[in-house]
Amino acid sequence: MIVQDVADLLEELAPLANAEGFDNVGLLVGAPEAKVTGILVTLDTLENVVDEAIAKNYNLIISFHPIIFKGLTKITGKTYVERVVAKAIQHGINIYSMHTALDNVIEGVNGKICEVLGILEPQILIPKTETLLKLTTYVPKNVIEQVKGALFAAGGGSIGNYSHCSFTLEGIGSFRPENGAQPAIGKLEETHFEEEVQLHMTFPKRLKSAMLRALFESHPYEEVAYELTSLINEHQYVGMGMIGNLPTPMEEKAFLEHLKKSMHLSCIRHSDLRKKPIEKVAVLGGSGAFAIAAAKARGADIFVTADIKYHQFFEAENKMIIADIGHYESEQYTKNLLVDYLTKKIPNFAVALSESITNPIKYF
Repeated sequence: MIVQDVADLLEELAPLANAEGFDNVGLLVGAPEAKVTGILVTLDTLENVVDEAIAKNYNLIISFHPIIFKGLTKITGKTYVERVVAKAIQHGINIYSMHTALDNVIEGVNGKICEVLGILEPQILIPKTETLLKLTTYVPKNVIEQVKGALFAAGGGSIGNYSHCSFTLEGIGSFRPENGAQPAIGKLEETHFEEEVQLHMTFPKRLKSAMLRALFESHPYEEVAYELTSLINEHQYVGMGMIGNLPTPMEEKAFLEHLKKSMHLSCIRHSDLRKKPIEKVAVLGGSGAFAIAAAKARGADIFVTADIKYHQFFEAENKMIIADIGHYESEQYTKNLLVDYLTKKIPNFAVALSESITNPIKYF
Protein backbone atom coordinates (compact mmCIF):
# COMPACT_ATOMS: atom_id res chain seq x y z
CA MET A 1 0.00 0.00 0.00
CA ILE A 2 1.27 3.48 -0.86
CA VAL A 3 0.39 6.86 0.65
CA GLN A 4 -1.99 7.68 -2.21
CA ASP A 5 -3.99 4.50 -1.49
CA VAL A 6 -4.62 5.68 2.07
CA ALA A 7 -5.36 9.21 0.85
CA ASP A 8 -7.99 7.79 -1.52
CA LEU A 9 -9.66 5.96 1.39
CA LEU A 10 -9.67 9.13 3.49
CA GLU A 11 -11.19 11.09 0.61
CA GLU A 12 -14.09 8.62 0.56
CA LEU A 13 -14.83 9.64 4.15
CA ALA A 14 -13.96 13.34 3.90
CA PRO A 15 -13.40 14.74 0.39
CA LEU A 16 -10.77 17.48 0.45
CA ALA A 17 -13.02 19.57 -1.80
CA ASN A 18 -15.32 20.02 1.21
CA ALA A 19 -12.62 21.76 3.25
CA GLU A 20 -12.88 25.48 3.91
CA GLY A 21 -10.97 27.80 1.58
CA PHE A 22 -8.66 29.06 4.34
CA ASP A 23 -7.56 25.55 5.30
CA ASN A 24 -4.53 23.45 4.40
CA VAL A 25 -5.51 19.80 4.00
CA GLY A 26 -4.27 16.67 2.28
CA LEU A 27 -0.67 15.44 2.04
CA LEU A 28 1.47 18.17 3.63
CA VAL A 29 4.80 16.34 3.89
CA GLY A 30 6.00 13.35 1.91
CA ALA A 31 5.32 11.61 -1.40
CA PRO A 32 2.09 10.03 -2.70
CA GLU A 33 4.01 7.05 -4.12
CA ALA A 34 5.83 6.25 -0.84
CA LYS A 35 5.21 2.71 0.46
CA VAL A 36 3.41 2.78 3.81
CA THR A 37 4.96 0.84 6.71
CA GLY A 38 2.24 1.80 9.22
CA ILE A 39 -0.27 4.53 10.06
CA LEU A 40 -0.26 6.63 13.25
CA VAL A 41 -3.39 8.72 13.92
CA THR A 42 -3.19 11.92 15.99
CA LEU A 43 -5.01 15.17 16.61
CA ASP A 44 -1.84 17.26 16.21
CA THR A 45 1.50 16.44 14.61
CA LEU A 46 4.07 17.52 17.20
CA GLU A 47 7.68 16.44 17.64
CA ASN A 48 6.75 13.75 20.17
CA VAL A 49 4.26 12.33 17.66
CA VAL A 50 6.93 12.16 14.96
CA ASP A 51 9.26 10.49 17.49
CA GLU A 52 6.52 7.96 18.25
CA ALA A 53 6.08 7.22 14.55
CA ILE A 54 9.85 6.73 14.16
CA ALA A 55 9.97 4.39 17.17
CA LYS A 56 7.12 2.28 15.80
CA ASN A 57 8.51 2.33 12.24
CA TYR A 58 5.26 3.93 10.98
CA ASN A 59 5.94 6.34 8.16
CA LEU A 60 2.45 7.86 7.69
CA ILE A 61 0.89 10.21 10.22
CA ILE A 62 -2.80 11.03 9.78
CA SER A 63 -3.37 14.27 11.66
CA PHE A 64 -6.59 16.19 12.19
CA HIS A 65 -4.94 19.62 12.50
CA PRO A 66 -2.47 20.66 9.78
CA ILE A 67 1.07 21.22 11.07
CA ILE A 68 1.66 23.60 8.14
CA PHE A 69 -1.10 26.19 8.14
CA LYS A 70 0.60 29.29 6.81
CA GLY A 71 3.38 29.28 4.25
CA LEU A 72 6.82 28.30 5.48
CA THR A 73 9.59 30.62 4.28
CA LYS A 74 12.38 28.91 6.22
CA ILE A 75 13.04 25.54 7.84
CA THR A 76 15.77 26.29 10.37
CA GLY A 77 14.34 24.60 13.45
CA LYS A 78 13.52 27.84 15.29
CA THR A 79 9.81 27.04 15.67
CA TYR A 80 7.98 23.84 16.60
CA VAL A 81 6.47 23.74 13.09
CA GLU A 82 9.89 23.92 11.42
CA ARG A 83 11.28 21.25 13.75
CA VAL A 84 8.38 18.88 13.04
CA VAL A 85 8.64 19.32 9.26
CA ALA A 86 12.44 18.94 9.27
CA LYS A 87 12.36 15.78 11.42
CA ALA A 88 9.59 14.27 9.31
CA ILE A 89 11.55 14.85 6.10
CA GLN A 90 14.79 13.53 7.63
CA HIS A 91 13.11 10.28 8.67
CA GLY A 92 10.85 9.80 5.65
CA ILE A 93 7.63 10.45 7.57
CA ASN A 94 4.59 11.41 5.49
CA ILE A 95 1.98 13.72 7.08
CA TYR A 96 -1.63 13.95 5.92
CA SER A 97 -4.13 16.43 7.42
CA MET A 98 -7.96 16.19 7.48
CA HIS A 99 -9.17 19.27 9.43
CA THR A 100 -12.22 21.05 7.97
CA ALA A 101 -12.70 18.35 5.31
CA LEU A 102 -13.63 16.09 8.24
CA ASP A 103 -15.50 18.91 10.03
CA ASN A 104 -17.80 19.31 7.04
CA VAL A 105 -19.09 15.75 6.65
CA ILE A 106 -21.97 14.22 8.56
CA GLU A 107 -19.90 11.20 9.68
CA GLY A 108 -17.07 13.45 10.87
CA VAL A 109 -16.06 15.39 13.97
CA ASN A 110 -19.49 16.64 14.93
CA GLY A 111 -21.24 13.41 14.09
CA LYS A 112 -18.92 11.69 16.57
CA ILE A 113 -19.77 14.24 19.29
CA CYS A 114 -23.47 13.58 18.67
CA GLU A 115 -22.87 9.84 18.94
CA VAL A 116 -21.03 10.24 22.25
CA LEU A 117 -23.74 12.51 23.69
CA GLY A 118 -26.59 10.32 22.44
CA ILE A 119 -28.14 12.95 20.17
CA LEU A 120 -30.76 11.45 17.89
CA GLU A 121 -31.02 11.98 14.11
CA PRO A 122 -28.60 14.92 13.98
CA GLN A 123 -28.63 17.26 10.98
CA ILE A 124 -26.03 19.69 9.65
CA LEU A 125 -26.22 22.97 11.57
CA ILE A 126 -24.84 25.23 8.81
CA PRO A 127 -25.24 23.45 5.45
CA LYS A 128 -22.57 24.34 2.91
CA THR A 129 -23.65 26.05 -0.30
CA GLU A 130 -22.18 26.03 -3.81
CA THR A 131 -20.92 22.46 -3.50
CA LEU A 132 -23.12 21.18 -6.34
CA LEU A 133 -23.00 21.47 -10.13
CA LYS A 134 -25.71 20.73 -12.67
CA LEU A 135 -24.80 19.12 -15.97
CA THR A 136 -26.98 19.77 -19.01
CA THR A 137 -26.13 17.87 -22.16
CA TYR A 138 -27.75 16.66 -25.40
CA VAL A 139 -27.68 12.97 -26.28
CA PRO A 140 -28.98 10.96 -29.25
CA LYS A 141 -32.19 9.26 -28.16
CA ASN A 142 -30.95 5.76 -28.94
CA VAL A 143 -27.97 5.98 -26.51
CA ILE A 144 -29.46 8.03 -23.66
CA GLU A 145 -29.50 5.10 -21.23
CA GLN A 146 -25.86 4.31 -22.01
CA VAL A 147 -24.78 7.89 -21.24
CA LYS A 148 -26.95 8.12 -18.11
CA GLY A 149 -25.50 4.85 -16.86
CA ALA A 150 -21.93 6.11 -17.26
CA LEU A 151 -22.75 9.35 -15.43
CA PHE A 152 -24.49 7.50 -12.60
CA ALA A 153 -21.47 5.22 -12.27
CA ALA A 154 -19.25 8.31 -11.97
CA GLY A 155 -21.29 9.51 -8.98
CA GLY A 156 -23.84 11.78 -10.63
CA GLY A 157 -27.53 11.96 -9.82
CA SER A 158 -27.38 11.30 -6.07
CA ILE A 159 -29.65 13.49 -3.93
CA GLY A 160 -29.79 12.59 -0.23
CA ASN A 161 -30.92 8.98 0.06
CA TYR A 162 -31.87 8.82 -3.63
CA SER A 163 -29.66 7.73 -6.51
CA HIS A 164 -30.03 7.64 -10.32
CA CYS A 165 -31.77 11.05 -10.29
CA SER A 166 -32.04 12.87 -13.63
CA PHE A 167 -34.46 14.82 -15.81
CA THR A 168 -34.91 14.54 -19.58
CA LEU A 169 -36.67 16.39 -22.40
CA GLU A 170 -36.96 15.16 -25.97
CA GLY A 171 -36.36 17.40 -28.99
CA ILE A 172 -34.59 17.76 -32.31
CA GLY A 173 -30.92 18.72 -32.47
CA SER A 174 -29.19 20.01 -35.57
CA PHE A 175 -25.57 20.32 -36.67
CA ARG A 176 -23.51 20.61 -39.88
CA PRO A 177 -20.15 18.79 -39.96
CA GLU A 178 -17.56 20.97 -41.72
CA ASN A 179 -14.36 19.90 -43.45
CA GLY A 180 -12.01 18.18 -41.00
CA ALA A 181 -14.83 16.80 -38.85
CA GLN A 182 -15.30 13.07 -38.31
CA PRO A 183 -18.99 12.86 -37.41
CA ALA A 184 -20.40 9.74 -35.75
CA ILE A 185 -23.76 10.65 -37.33
CA GLY A 186 -24.46 12.71 -40.46
CA LYS A 187 -22.39 13.66 -43.51
CA LEU A 188 -19.81 16.34 -44.17
CA GLU A 189 -21.21 19.74 -45.24
CA GLU A 190 -24.81 18.58 -44.81
CA THR A 191 -27.08 19.84 -42.03
CA HIS A 192 -28.20 16.89 -39.96
CA PHE A 193 -31.26 16.66 -37.71
CA GLU A 194 -31.25 14.12 -34.89
CA GLU A 195 -33.77 13.06 -32.27
CA GLU A 196 -32.01 14.02 -29.07
CA VAL A 197 -32.68 14.06 -25.34
CA GLN A 198 -31.77 17.02 -23.17
CA LEU A 199 -30.34 15.50 -19.98
CA HIS A 200 -30.05 17.28 -16.61
CA MET A 201 -28.12 15.80 -13.69
CA THR A 202 -26.66 17.25 -10.47
CA PHE A 203 -23.42 16.12 -8.83
CA PRO A 204 -20.87 17.30 -6.21
CA LYS A 205 -18.25 19.72 -7.53
CA ARG A 206 -15.46 17.37 -6.49
CA LEU A 207 -16.65 14.89 -9.15
CA LYS A 208 -16.38 17.35 -12.04
CA SER A 209 -13.41 15.67 -13.74
CA ALA A 210 -14.87 12.17 -13.35
CA MET A 211 -18.26 13.28 -14.66
CA LEU A 212 -16.85 14.98 -17.74
CA ARG A 213 -14.62 12.01 -18.46
CA ALA A 214 -17.64 9.68 -18.22
CA LEU A 215 -19.65 11.98 -20.49
CA PHE A 216 -16.98 12.20 -23.19
CA GLU A 217 -16.24 8.46 -23.11
CA SER A 218 -19.88 7.38 -23.32
CA HIS A 219 -21.22 10.01 -25.74
CA PRO A 220 -21.00 9.07 -29.43
CA TYR A 221 -20.51 12.62 -30.79
CA GLU A 222 -17.08 13.94 -31.75
CA GLU A 223 -17.93 17.29 -30.17
CA VAL A 224 -20.14 16.98 -27.09
CA ALA A 225 -22.38 19.95 -26.29
CA TYR A 226 -22.75 20.44 -22.55
CA GLU A 227 -23.28 23.12 -19.91
CA LEU A 228 -22.18 23.22 -16.26
CA THR A 229 -24.11 25.41 -13.83
CA SER A 230 -22.99 26.15 -10.28
CA LEU A 231 -25.87 25.76 -7.81
CA ILE A 232 -26.35 27.80 -4.63
CA ASN A 233 -28.47 25.05 -3.10
CA GLU A 234 -27.55 23.98 0.43
CA HIS A 235 -26.03 20.51 0.70
CA GLN A 236 -27.90 18.73 3.48
CA TYR A 237 -25.02 16.34 4.23
CA VAL A 238 -22.10 18.78 4.01
CA GLY A 239 -21.44 21.68 6.37
CA MET A 240 -20.34 22.86 9.80
CA GLY A 241 -21.79 21.70 13.10
CA MET A 242 -24.74 19.45 13.84
CA ILE A 243 -28.04 19.72 15.71
CA GLY A 244 -30.47 17.14 17.04
CA ASN A 245 -32.59 16.08 20.01
CA LEU A 246 -31.86 14.08 23.14
CA PRO A 247 -33.93 10.90 23.63
CA THR A 248 -35.68 12.63 26.55
CA PRO A 249 -35.33 16.21 27.83
CA MET A 250 -32.84 16.73 30.66
CA GLU A 251 -32.65 19.29 33.43
CA GLU A 252 -29.85 21.77 32.66
CA LYS A 253 -27.40 20.76 35.38
CA ALA A 254 -28.06 17.08 34.66
CA PHE A 255 -27.15 17.64 31.02
CA LEU A 256 -23.99 19.53 31.97
CA GLU A 257 -23.01 16.57 34.18
CA HIS A 258 -23.74 14.24 31.26
CA LEU A 259 -21.62 16.44 28.99
CA LYS A 260 -18.78 16.54 31.50
CA LYS A 261 -18.77 12.77 31.98
CA SER A 262 -19.18 11.84 28.31
CA MET A 263 -16.45 14.18 27.08
CA HIS A 264 -14.10 13.60 30.06
CA LEU A 265 -14.03 17.28 31.02
CA SER A 266 -12.45 18.87 34.05
CA CYS A 267 -14.60 21.97 33.63
CA ILE A 268 -17.19 23.66 31.41
CA ARG A 269 -17.41 27.41 30.76
CA HIS A 270 -21.01 28.35 30.08
CA SER A 271 -23.46 31.24 29.85
CA ASP A 272 -26.40 31.73 32.23
CA LEU A 273 -28.70 28.79 32.84
CA ARG A 274 -32.28 29.42 31.73
CA LYS A 275 -34.18 27.16 34.13
CA LYS A 276 -35.60 25.28 31.14
CA PRO A 277 -35.05 21.64 30.12
CA ILE A 278 -32.43 20.73 27.52
CA GLU A 279 -33.80 18.86 24.51
CA LYS A 280 -32.35 20.28 21.30
CA VAL A 281 -28.54 20.28 21.28
CA ALA A 282 -26.22 21.93 18.76
CA VAL A 283 -22.53 20.96 18.59
CA LEU A 284 -19.50 22.22 16.73
CA GLY A 285 -16.03 20.86 17.49
CA GLY A 286 -13.21 23.39 17.68
CA SER A 287 -13.67 27.17 17.45
CA GLY A 288 -17.41 27.61 16.99
CA ALA A 289 -18.30 31.18 17.89
CA PHE A 290 -19.24 31.90 14.27
CA ALA A 291 -22.14 29.43 14.61
CA ILE A 292 -23.81 30.99 17.67
CA ALA A 293 -26.42 32.80 15.55
CA ALA A 294 -27.17 29.63 13.56
CA ALA A 295 -27.64 27.58 16.72
CA LYS A 296 -30.07 30.18 18.10
CA ALA A 297 -31.96 30.38 14.81
CA ARG A 298 -32.37 26.58 14.77
CA GLY A 299 -33.86 26.64 18.28
CA ALA A 300 -31.02 24.94 20.17
CA ASP A 301 -31.40 24.82 23.95
CA ILE A 302 -27.62 24.53 24.31
CA PHE A 303 -24.69 25.00 21.95
CA VAL A 304 -21.62 22.88 22.75
CA THR A 305 -18.40 24.19 21.22
CA ALA A 306 -15.03 25.75 22.14
CA ASP A 307 -12.89 28.90 22.13
CA ILE A 308 -15.70 31.29 23.12
CA LYS A 309 -14.49 34.76 24.09
CA TYR A 310 -15.86 36.79 27.01
CA HIS A 311 -18.22 39.02 25.03
CA GLN A 312 -19.42 36.16 22.85
CA PHE A 313 -21.12 34.53 25.83
CA PHE A 314 -23.51 37.52 25.87
CA GLU A 315 -24.74 36.44 22.44
CA ALA A 316 -26.68 33.61 24.09
CA GLU A 317 -29.22 36.35 25.02
CA ASN A 318 -31.04 33.91 27.30
CA LYS A 319 -32.32 32.08 24.21
CA MET A 320 -29.94 29.16 24.75
CA ILE A 321 -26.90 28.14 26.78
CA ILE A 322 -23.44 28.42 25.26
CA ALA A 323 -21.10 25.75 26.64
CA ASP A 324 -17.35 25.98 25.96
CA ILE A 325 -15.77 22.58 26.66
CA GLY A 326 -12.29 23.31 25.28
CA HIS A 327 -10.83 22.96 21.79
CA TYR A 328 -8.90 19.72 22.31
CA GLU A 329 -11.71 18.22 24.36
CA SER A 330 -14.31 18.91 21.69
CA GLU A 331 -12.23 17.16 19.00
CA GLN A 332 -10.68 14.39 21.10
CA TYR A 333 -12.77 11.56 19.61
CA THR A 334 -11.67 12.45 16.08
CA LYS A 335 -8.64 10.18 16.47
CA ASN A 336 -10.83 7.23 17.42
CA LEU A 337 -13.15 7.93 14.49
CA LEU A 338 -10.26 7.78 12.02
CA VAL A 339 -8.69 4.68 13.56
CA ASP A 340 -12.03 2.85 13.47
CA TYR A 341 -12.63 3.90 9.86
CA LEU A 342 -9.18 2.87 8.59
CA THR A 343 -9.20 -0.39 10.56
CA LYS A 344 -12.46 -1.37 8.84
CA LYS A 345 -11.16 -0.36 5.42
CA ILE A 346 -7.75 -2.03 5.79
CA PRO A 347 -8.18 -4.60 8.61
CA ASN A 348 -4.86 -6.35 8.03
CA PHE A 349 -2.76 -3.19 8.06
CA ALA A 350 -1.00 -1.52 11.00
CA VAL A 351 -3.16 1.42 12.13
CA ALA A 352 -2.52 2.82 15.62
CA LEU A 353 -3.90 5.57 17.85
CA SER A 354 -1.09 7.88 18.93
CA GLU A 355 -0.21 7.62 22.61
CA SER A 356 1.11 11.19 22.64
CA ILE A 357 -0.98 13.81 24.44
CA THR A 358 -1.02 16.95 22.32
CA ASN A 359 -3.38 19.19 24.31
CA PRO A 360 -1.40 22.41 24.97
CA ILE A 361 -3.85 23.61 27.67
CA LYS A 362 -3.55 22.44 31.27
CA TYR A 363 -5.95 23.03 34.17
CA PHE A 364 -4.88 23.67 37.77
